[in-house]
Amino acid sequence: MLEYLRNAADKPLAKFLMFILIFSFVGWGAAEWIFGGASRDTTLIHVGNADISLQQFNNERSNQLASMSKDEQRAAYTDPKKAEQLTNSVMAKLTTNQLAFNRAKDLRFVVSDKRIAEEIKNYPQFQVNGQFVPWMFDAVLQNNGLTERDFANVLRADILRNMTLGATNVQLKVPQFAVDAAYNARYAKRGVKYSTVKFADYKVGEPNDEQLKTYYASNPVVVPETRGVSYVFVASDNSKPDLYDAGFKKTQQIEDMIISGDSMKTAADKHKAKYVKIAKLARGEKVSDKVLSDDLIAKLFAMESGTESELIELKDGFVILRVDDVVAEHNAEFADVKKSLISGWKKAEQRKQAYLKANEKLIALNKGETVKNLKETTVSRTEGAPLVVLNAVFAGSEGTNAIAEDGDAFYIVSVGKNTMPASDKAKKESIRKELEKMSAHFVADDYTQFLKTEYPVKVNERNYEKFIAK
Repeated sequence: MLEYLRNAADKPLAKFLMFILIFSFVGWGAAEWIFGGASRDTTLIHVGNADISLQQFNNERSNQLASMSKDEQRAAYTDPKKAEQLTNSVMAKLTTNQLAFNRAKDLRFVVSDKRIAEEIKNYPQFQVNGQFVPWMFDAVLQNNGLTERDFANVLRADILRNMTLGATNVQLKVPQFAVDAAYNARYAKRGVKYSTVKFADYKVGEPNDEQLKTYYASNPVVVPETRGVSYVFVASDNSKPDLYDAGFKKTQQIEDMIISGDSMKTAADKHKAKYVKIAKLARGEKVSDKVLSDDLIAKLFAMESGTESELIELKDGFVILRVDDVVAEHNAEFADVKKSLISGWKKAEQRKQAYLKANEKLIALNKGETVKNLKETTVSRTEGAPLVVLNAVFAGSEGTNAIAEDGDAFYIVSVGKNTMPASDKAKKESIRKELEKMSAHFVADDYTQFLKTEYPVKVNERNYEKFIAK
Protein backbone atom coordinates (compact mmCIF):
# COMPACT_ATOMS: atom_id res chain seq x y z
CA MET A 1 0.00 0.00 0.00
CA LEU A 2 2.68 2.49 1.01
CA GLU A 3 4.88 1.39 -1.89
CA TYR A 4 2.00 2.07 -4.27
CA LEU A 5 1.49 5.52 -2.80
CA ARG A 6 5.17 6.35 -3.19
CA ASN A 7 5.20 5.24 -6.83
CA ALA A 8 1.97 7.02 -7.71
CA ALA A 9 2.07 10.02 -5.44
CA ASP A 10 0.96 12.39 -8.18
CA LYS A 11 -2.01 10.34 -9.32
CA PRO A 12 -5.51 11.51 -8.25
CA LEU A 13 -6.39 8.15 -6.69
CA ALA A 14 -3.21 8.19 -4.59
CA LYS A 15 -3.92 11.69 -3.39
CA PHE A 16 -7.45 10.64 -2.44
CA LEU A 17 -6.17 7.61 -0.48
CA MET A 18 -3.57 9.73 1.27
CA PHE A 19 -6.29 12.23 2.24
CA ILE A 20 -8.38 9.45 3.78
CA LEU A 21 -5.34 8.03 5.61
CA ILE A 22 -4.30 11.42 7.01
CA PHE A 23 -7.87 12.26 7.97
CA SER A 24 -8.25 8.98 9.86
CA PHE A 25 -5.10 9.67 11.90
CA VAL A 26 -6.20 13.21 12.62
CA GLY A 27 -9.66 12.01 13.57
CA TRP A 28 -8.24 9.30 15.81
CA GLY A 29 -6.04 11.86 17.56
CA ALA A 30 -8.91 14.28 18.00
CA ALA A 31 -11.15 11.55 19.35
CA GLU A 32 -8.47 10.54 21.81
CA TRP A 33 -8.16 14.14 22.92
CA ILE A 34 -11.91 14.64 23.16
CA PHE A 35 -12.94 11.31 24.67
CA GLY A 36 -9.79 9.94 26.17
CA GLY A 37 -7.05 12.26 27.38
CA ALA A 38 -9.36 15.13 28.18
CA SER A 39 -11.47 12.92 30.41
CA ARG A 40 -8.51 11.69 32.42
CA ASP A 41 -8.17 14.30 35.12
CA THR A 42 -4.66 14.34 36.61
CA THR A 43 -5.48 16.81 39.38
CA LEU A 44 -4.53 15.61 42.86
CA ILE A 45 -5.27 18.69 45.00
CA HIS A 46 -7.44 21.74 44.39
CA VAL A 47 -6.16 24.87 46.15
CA GLY A 48 -8.56 27.72 45.56
CA ASN A 49 -8.71 28.12 41.78
CA ALA A 50 -5.32 26.42 41.28
CA ASP A 51 -4.61 22.73 40.85
CA ILE A 52 -1.73 20.50 41.87
CA SER A 53 -1.19 17.61 39.47
CA LEU A 54 -0.05 14.05 39.98
CA GLN A 55 3.09 14.93 38.04
CA GLN A 56 3.90 17.67 40.54
CA PHE A 57 3.39 15.18 43.35
CA ASN A 58 5.72 12.66 41.71
CA ASN A 59 8.37 15.32 41.09
CA GLU A 60 8.32 16.55 44.69
CA ARG A 61 8.33 12.98 46.01
CA SER A 62 11.41 12.25 43.89
CA ASN A 63 13.09 15.38 45.25
CA GLN A 64 12.43 14.37 48.85
CA LEU A 65 13.60 10.81 48.22
CA ALA A 66 16.80 12.12 46.62
CA SER A 67 17.59 14.07 49.81
CA MET A 68 17.28 10.94 51.97
CA SER A 69 19.91 8.40 52.94
CA LYS A 70 19.74 4.92 51.42
CA ASP A 71 18.32 3.50 54.64
CA GLU A 72 15.62 6.16 54.71
CA GLN A 73 14.79 5.51 51.07
CA ARG A 74 14.53 1.77 51.74
CA ALA A 75 12.21 2.42 54.68
CA ALA A 76 10.03 4.69 52.54
CA TYR A 77 9.50 1.82 50.10
CA THR A 78 9.11 -1.05 52.58
CA ASP A 79 7.56 0.44 55.74
CA PRO A 80 3.90 1.49 55.27
CA LYS A 81 4.13 4.06 58.07
CA LYS A 82 7.25 5.66 56.58
CA ALA A 83 5.62 5.65 53.15
CA GLU A 84 2.56 7.40 54.58
CA GLN A 85 4.77 9.97 56.33
CA LEU A 86 6.53 10.71 53.04
CA THR A 87 3.21 11.07 51.21
CA ASN A 88 1.89 13.45 53.88
CA SER A 89 5.10 15.48 53.78
CA VAL A 90 4.94 15.83 49.98
CA MET A 91 1.26 16.82 49.97
CA ALA A 92 1.77 19.29 52.82
CA LYS A 93 4.67 21.01 51.06
CA LEU A 94 2.88 21.22 47.72
CA THR A 95 -0.26 22.56 49.38
CA THR A 96 1.59 25.15 51.47
CA ASN A 97 3.54 26.33 48.44
CA GLN A 98 0.39 26.68 46.34
CA LEU A 99 -1.36 28.59 49.12
CA ALA A 100 1.59 30.98 49.15
CA PHE A 101 1.55 31.35 45.34
CA ASN A 102 -2.18 32.07 45.36
CA ARG A 103 -1.68 34.72 48.02
CA ALA A 104 1.27 36.28 46.16
CA LYS A 105 -0.85 36.51 43.03
CA ASP A 106 -3.71 38.23 44.85
CA LEU A 107 -1.28 40.64 46.51
CA ARG A 108 0.19 41.30 43.04
CA PHE A 109 3.72 40.42 44.03
CA VAL A 110 6.08 40.46 41.05
CA VAL A 111 9.56 39.01 40.62
CA SER A 112 11.27 40.68 37.68
CA ASP A 113 13.64 38.97 35.24
CA LYS A 114 16.35 41.31 36.48
CA ARG A 115 15.86 39.99 40.04
CA ILE A 116 16.08 36.41 38.75
CA ALA A 117 19.28 37.18 36.85
CA GLU A 118 20.86 38.73 39.94
CA GLU A 119 19.89 35.72 42.06
CA ILE A 120 21.43 33.31 39.54
CA LYS A 121 24.65 35.32 39.38
CA ASN A 122 24.92 35.22 43.18
CA TYR A 123 24.60 31.43 43.43
CA PRO A 124 27.94 30.09 44.82
CA GLN A 125 27.54 26.93 42.69
CA PHE A 126 27.88 29.06 39.55
CA GLN A 127 30.89 31.11 40.67
CA VAL A 128 34.64 30.91 40.59
CA ASN A 129 36.50 33.37 42.82
CA GLY A 130 33.27 35.25 43.37
CA GLN A 131 32.58 35.67 39.65
CA PHE A 132 29.66 34.15 37.73
CA VAL A 133 30.78 31.50 35.21
CA PRO A 134 28.18 30.80 32.48
CA TRP A 135 29.46 27.33 31.56
CA MET A 136 29.10 26.16 35.18
CA PHE A 137 25.49 27.33 35.14
CA ASP A 138 24.87 25.46 31.88
CA ALA A 139 26.52 22.29 33.23
CA VAL A 140 24.32 22.25 36.36
CA LEU A 141 21.19 22.71 34.27
CA GLN A 142 22.22 19.96 31.87
CA ASN A 143 23.04 17.50 34.66
CA ASN A 144 19.60 18.07 36.21
CA GLY A 145 17.67 18.00 32.94
CA LEU A 146 16.53 21.61 33.29
CA THR A 147 16.25 24.50 30.87
CA GLU A 148 17.01 28.10 31.80
CA ARG A 149 13.26 28.76 31.83
CA ASP A 150 12.67 25.79 34.19
CA PHE A 151 15.30 27.02 36.62
CA ALA A 152 14.02 30.59 36.46
CA ASN A 153 10.47 29.42 37.20
CA VAL A 154 11.60 27.38 40.20
CA LEU A 155 13.61 30.31 41.51
CA ARG A 156 10.74 32.76 40.94
CA ALA A 157 8.32 30.47 42.76
CA ASP A 158 10.72 30.16 45.69
CA ILE A 159 11.11 33.94 45.94
CA LEU A 160 7.34 34.47 45.79
CA ARG A 161 6.85 31.88 48.52
CA ASN A 162 9.39 33.63 50.75
CA MET A 163 7.77 37.00 50.07
CA THR A 164 4.42 35.60 51.21
CA LEU A 165 5.46 33.38 54.10
CA GLY A 166 8.74 35.01 55.11
CA ALA A 167 7.14 37.15 57.81
CA THR A 168 5.88 34.05 59.62
CA ASN A 169 9.46 32.84 60.01
CA VAL A 170 10.64 35.93 61.87
CA GLN A 171 11.87 35.01 65.32
CA LEU A 172 9.54 36.29 68.02
CA LYS A 173 11.06 37.66 71.20
CA VAL A 174 9.67 35.95 74.30
CA PRO A 175 9.43 38.24 77.36
CA GLN A 176 11.59 37.36 80.35
CA PHE A 177 8.62 36.88 82.67
CA ALA A 178 7.31 34.10 80.37
CA VAL A 179 10.71 32.38 80.43
CA ASP A 180 10.88 32.67 84.23
CA ALA A 181 7.34 31.34 84.65
CA ALA A 182 8.01 28.36 82.41
CA TYR A 183 11.32 27.67 84.14
CA ASN A 184 9.79 27.81 87.63
CA ALA A 185 6.85 25.63 86.61
CA ARG A 186 9.13 23.02 85.08
CA TYR A 187 11.86 22.84 87.73
CA ALA A 188 10.06 23.71 90.97
CA LYS A 189 9.90 20.98 93.61
CA ARG A 190 7.32 20.18 96.25
CA GLY A 191 7.34 18.33 99.48
CA VAL A 192 4.82 15.52 99.77
CA LYS A 193 3.62 12.94 102.25
CA TYR A 194 1.78 9.97 100.84
CA SER A 195 0.58 6.52 101.82
CA THR A 196 -0.27 3.60 99.53
CA VAL A 197 -3.29 1.33 99.93
CA LYS A 198 -3.03 -1.57 97.48
CA PHE A 199 -6.09 -3.46 96.28
CA ALA A 200 -4.20 -6.75 96.46
CA ASP A 201 -3.70 -6.39 100.23
CA TYR A 202 -7.36 -7.31 100.76
CA LYS A 203 -8.55 -10.87 100.38
CA VAL A 204 -12.01 -11.82 99.11
CA GLY A 205 -13.73 -15.17 98.69
CA GLU A 206 -15.34 -16.76 95.64
CA PRO A 207 -18.53 -15.06 94.39
CA ASN A 208 -21.88 -16.82 94.02
CA ASP A 209 -24.14 -16.49 90.98
CA GLU A 210 -26.24 -13.71 92.49
CA GLN A 211 -23.15 -11.62 93.23
CA LEU A 212 -21.85 -12.18 89.71
CA LYS A 213 -25.21 -11.25 88.17
CA THR A 214 -25.29 -8.04 90.22
CA TYR A 215 -21.74 -7.25 89.10
CA TYR A 216 -22.60 -8.08 85.46
CA ALA A 217 -25.57 -5.71 85.53
CA SER A 218 -23.16 -2.82 86.11
CA ASN A 219 -20.33 -4.21 84.00
CA PRO A 220 -21.88 -5.90 80.96
CA VAL A 221 -19.74 -7.65 78.36
CA VAL A 222 -20.65 -6.07 75.04
CA VAL A 223 -20.42 -8.15 71.88
CA PRO A 224 -19.56 -5.73 69.06
CA GLU A 225 -21.58 -5.52 65.86
CA THR A 226 -20.56 -8.08 63.28
CA ARG A 227 -21.39 -8.38 59.61
CA GLY A 228 -21.35 -11.11 57.04
CA VAL A 229 -19.77 -9.54 53.97
CA SER A 230 -18.63 -10.51 50.51
CA TYR A 231 -17.02 -8.85 47.53
CA VAL A 232 -15.97 -9.29 43.92
CA PHE A 233 -12.54 -8.04 42.93
CA VAL A 234 -11.31 -7.51 39.36
CA ALA A 235 -7.54 -7.07 39.26
CA SER A 236 -6.29 -4.31 36.95
CA ASP A 237 -3.28 -2.04 36.69
CA ASN A 238 -5.26 1.18 36.59
CA SER A 239 -2.22 3.27 35.76
CA LYS A 240 -2.38 1.81 32.23
CA PRO A 241 -5.32 3.12 30.16
CA ASP A 242 -5.92 -0.08 28.17
CA LEU A 243 -5.93 -2.31 31.26
CA TYR A 244 -8.06 0.22 33.09
CA ASP A 245 -10.70 0.21 30.36
CA ALA A 246 -10.76 -3.60 30.18
CA GLY A 247 -11.04 -3.98 33.96
CA PHE A 248 -13.73 -1.33 34.17
CA LYS A 249 -15.77 -3.00 31.42
CA LYS A 250 -15.54 -6.43 33.07
CA THR A 251 -16.60 -5.03 36.44
CA GLN A 252 -19.56 -3.27 34.79
CA GLN A 253 -20.65 -6.60 33.28
CA ILE A 254 -20.47 -8.23 36.72
CA GLU A 255 -22.42 -5.33 38.20
CA ASP A 256 -25.11 -5.70 35.51
CA MET A 257 -25.50 -9.41 36.31
CA ILE A 258 -25.89 -8.68 40.03
CA ILE A 259 -28.49 -5.99 39.33
CA SER A 260 -30.34 -8.48 37.10
CA GLY A 261 -30.65 -10.90 40.01
CA ASP A 262 -27.63 -13.19 39.72
CA SER A 263 -25.68 -13.91 42.88
CA MET A 264 -22.35 -12.19 43.36
CA LYS A 265 -20.55 -15.54 43.22
CA THR A 266 -22.27 -16.53 39.96
CA ALA A 267 -21.35 -13.22 38.35
CA ALA A 268 -17.76 -13.47 39.59
CA ASP A 269 -17.35 -17.06 38.39
CA LYS A 270 -18.68 -16.26 34.92
CA HIS A 271 -16.18 -13.44 34.43
CA LYS A 272 -13.31 -15.22 36.25
CA ALA A 273 -13.12 -12.57 38.94
CA LYS A 274 -12.11 -13.05 42.57
CA TYR A 275 -15.00 -13.73 44.95
CA VAL A 276 -14.52 -13.62 48.73
CA LYS A 277 -17.06 -14.21 51.50
CA ILE A 278 -16.36 -13.39 55.17
CA ALA A 279 -18.94 -14.85 57.53
CA LYS A 280 -18.15 -12.63 60.51
CA LEU A 281 -16.42 -9.25 60.36
CA ALA A 282 -16.35 -7.13 63.53
CA ARG A 283 -16.22 -3.34 63.57
CA GLY A 284 -12.63 -2.18 64.04
CA GLU A 285 -11.25 -5.66 63.41
CA LYS A 286 -7.98 -5.93 61.53
CA VAL A 287 -8.15 -8.41 58.67
CA SER A 288 -5.39 -10.01 56.63
CA ASP A 289 -7.36 -9.60 53.41
CA LYS A 290 -5.28 -7.52 50.99
CA VAL A 291 -8.29 -5.99 49.25
CA LEU A 292 -10.27 -4.88 52.30
CA SER A 293 -8.54 -1.69 53.37
CA ASP A 294 -9.70 0.34 56.38
CA ASP A 295 -11.63 2.62 54.02
CA LEU A 296 -13.48 -0.29 52.41
CA ILE A 297 -14.31 -1.80 55.80
CA ALA A 298 -15.69 1.59 56.84
CA LYS A 299 -17.87 1.56 53.71
CA LEU A 300 -19.14 -1.92 54.58
CA PHE A 301 -20.20 -0.73 58.04
CA ALA A 302 -22.00 2.25 56.52
CA MET A 303 -24.12 0.04 54.23
CA GLU A 304 -27.43 -1.62 55.01
CA SER A 305 -27.93 -5.38 55.16
CA GLY A 306 -28.62 -7.04 51.81
CA THR A 307 -27.19 -4.21 49.69
CA GLU A 308 -24.29 -3.92 47.27
CA SER A 309 -21.99 -0.97 46.81
CA GLU A 310 -21.43 0.87 43.60
CA LEU A 311 -18.42 -0.07 41.50
CA ILE A 312 -15.39 1.12 43.49
CA GLU A 313 -12.14 1.96 41.74
CA LEU A 314 -8.88 1.04 43.49
CA LYS A 315 -5.25 1.50 42.55
CA ASP A 316 -4.88 -2.13 41.52
CA GLY A 317 -8.38 -2.99 40.34
CA PHE A 318 -12.12 -2.65 40.91
CA VAL A 319 -14.32 -4.00 43.68
CA ILE A 320 -18.02 -4.39 44.44
CA LEU A 321 -18.92 -4.86 48.11
CA ARG A 322 -21.94 -6.54 49.65
CA VAL A 323 -23.34 -6.76 53.19
CA ASP A 324 -24.99 -10.17 53.52
CA ASP A 325 -26.27 -9.84 57.08
CA VAL A 326 -25.85 -7.75 60.24
CA VAL A 327 -25.72 -8.86 63.87
CA ALA A 328 -26.20 -5.73 65.99
CA GLU A 329 -24.11 -4.90 69.03
CA HIS A 330 -25.54 -6.65 72.11
CA ASN A 331 -24.75 -7.79 75.64
CA ALA A 332 -23.38 -11.30 75.92
CA GLU A 333 -25.43 -13.93 77.69
CA PHE A 334 -24.51 -14.22 81.38
CA ALA A 335 -23.89 -17.97 81.12
CA ASP A 336 -21.40 -17.44 78.26
CA VAL A 337 -19.22 -15.00 80.20
CA LYS A 338 -19.79 -16.14 83.80
CA LYS A 339 -16.25 -17.49 84.33
CA SER A 340 -14.62 -14.39 82.88
CA LEU A 341 -16.49 -12.17 85.37
CA ILE A 342 -14.93 -13.70 88.49
CA SER A 343 -11.60 -11.84 88.36
CA GLY A 344 -13.36 -8.53 87.71
CA TRP A 345 -15.75 -9.07 90.63
CA LYS A 346 -12.84 -9.88 92.97
CA LYS A 347 -10.93 -6.77 91.98
CA ALA A 348 -14.04 -4.62 92.42
CA GLU A 349 -14.52 -6.02 95.93
CA GLN A 350 -10.86 -5.44 96.79
CA ARG A 351 -11.17 -1.88 95.50
CA LYS A 352 -14.16 -1.23 97.77
CA GLN A 353 -12.26 -2.35 100.85
CA ALA A 354 -9.14 -0.45 99.82
CA TYR A 355 -11.18 2.72 99.33
CA LEU A 356 -12.71 2.45 102.78
CA LYS A 357 -9.23 2.19 104.29
CA ALA A 358 -7.89 5.06 102.16
CA ASN A 359 -10.83 7.25 103.18
CA GLU A 360 -10.17 6.50 106.86
CA LYS A 361 -6.57 7.64 106.42
CA LEU A 362 -7.65 10.81 104.61
CA ILE A 363 -10.07 11.73 107.41
CA ALA A 364 -7.35 11.15 109.98
CA LEU A 365 -4.90 13.27 107.98
CA ASN A 366 -7.42 16.12 107.71
CA LYS A 367 -7.88 15.99 111.49
CA GLY A 368 -4.13 16.21 112.06
CA GLU A 369 -3.93 12.71 113.46
CA THR A 370 -0.98 10.37 112.93
CA VAL A 371 -1.24 8.15 109.85
CA LYS A 372 0.84 5.01 109.66
CA ASN A 373 3.14 4.23 106.72
CA LEU A 374 3.18 7.84 105.55
CA LYS A 375 6.18 8.39 103.29
CA GLU A 376 7.71 11.87 103.17
CA THR A 377 9.82 13.07 100.25
CA THR A 378 10.48 15.92 97.80
CA VAL A 379 9.39 15.51 94.19
CA SER A 380 9.68 17.25 90.85
CA ARG A 381 7.08 17.11 88.10
CA THR A 382 8.71 14.03 86.60
CA GLU A 383 10.28 12.01 89.39
CA GLY A 384 10.30 11.15 93.10
CA ALA A 385 6.96 9.28 93.40
CA PRO A 386 4.41 7.35 91.30
CA LEU A 387 3.06 9.44 88.42
CA VAL A 388 -0.45 9.62 89.88
CA VAL A 389 1.03 11.10 93.07
CA LEU A 390 3.07 13.66 91.11
CA ASN A 391 -0.05 14.76 89.23
CA ALA A 392 -1.99 15.15 92.49
CA VAL A 393 0.83 17.09 94.18
CA PHE A 394 1.23 19.68 91.43
CA ALA A 395 -2.52 19.95 90.83
CA GLY A 396 -3.23 20.79 94.47
CA SER A 397 -2.38 23.72 96.69
CA GLU A 398 0.12 23.71 99.54
CA GLY A 399 -1.38 22.14 102.66
CA THR A 400 -4.22 20.26 100.91
CA ASN A 401 -4.90 16.53 101.18
CA ALA A 402 -6.46 14.24 98.59
CA ILE A 403 -6.95 10.67 97.39
CA ALA A 404 -5.49 9.65 94.04
CA GLU A 405 -6.07 6.33 92.27
CA ASP A 406 -4.29 4.30 89.63
CA GLY A 407 -5.22 0.85 88.38
CA ASP A 408 -4.17 -1.14 91.46
CA ALA A 409 -4.00 1.21 94.47
CA PHE A 410 -5.21 4.34 96.22
CA TYR A 411 -2.76 7.02 97.38
CA ILE A 412 -3.45 9.41 100.23
CA VAL A 413 -1.53 12.57 99.32
CA SER A 414 -0.63 15.56 101.47
CA VAL A 415 0.83 18.47 99.49
CA GLY A 416 3.83 20.10 101.16
CA LYS A 417 5.84 23.26 100.66
CA ASN A 418 6.71 24.53 97.18
CA THR A 419 10.45 25.07 96.60
CA MET A 420 11.48 27.38 93.77
CA PRO A 421 14.47 26.26 91.69
CA ALA A 422 17.82 28.00 91.73
CA SER A 423 18.41 30.15 88.67
CA ASP A 424 20.16 28.35 85.82
CA LYS A 425 21.07 30.51 82.80
CA ALA A 426 21.68 27.59 80.47
CA LYS A 427 18.31 25.98 81.22
CA LYS A 428 16.51 29.29 80.92
CA GLU A 429 18.13 29.95 77.57
CA SER A 430 17.06 26.50 76.40
CA ILE A 431 13.50 27.26 77.48
CA ARG A 432 13.62 30.63 75.71
CA LYS A 433 14.58 28.97 72.42
CA GLU A 434 11.88 26.38 72.91
CA LEU A 435 9.22 29.06 73.50
CA GLU A 436 10.42 31.10 70.53
CA LYS A 437 10.20 28.05 68.31
CA MET A 438 6.71 27.26 69.59
CA SER A 439 5.59 30.85 69.03
CA ALA A 440 6.88 30.78 65.46
CA HIS A 441 4.98 27.54 64.84
CA PHE A 442 1.79 29.07 66.23
CA VAL A 443 2.10 32.11 63.93
CA ALA A 444 2.84 29.95 60.87
CA ASP A 445 -0.03 27.59 61.67
CA ASP A 446 -2.47 30.46 62.18
CA TYR A 447 -1.47 32.09 58.89
CA THR A 448 -1.73 28.78 57.04
CA GLN A 449 -5.24 28.29 58.42
CA PHE A 450 -6.12 31.80 57.25
CA LEU A 451 -4.86 30.98 53.75
CA LYS A 452 -6.94 27.79 53.72
CA THR A 453 -10.07 29.83 54.40
CA GLU A 454 -9.15 32.13 51.52
CA TYR A 455 -8.18 29.29 49.16
CA PRO A 456 -10.05 26.10 50.20
CA VAL A 457 -8.03 22.91 49.87
CA LYS A 458 -9.72 19.81 48.50
CA VAL A 459 -8.05 16.49 47.67
CA ASN A 460 -9.22 14.65 44.57
CA GLU A 461 -10.08 11.44 46.44
CA ARG A 462 -10.54 9.46 43.24
CA ASN A 463 -7.02 10.11 41.99
CA TYR A 464 -5.57 9.87 45.49
CA GLU A 465 -7.04 6.40 46.03
CA LYS A 466 -6.10 5.32 42.52
CA PHE A 467 -2.51 6.51 42.33
CA ILE A 468 -1.27 7.50 45.80
CA ALA A 469 -2.98 5.54 48.59
CA LYS A 470 -1.43 2.23 49.62
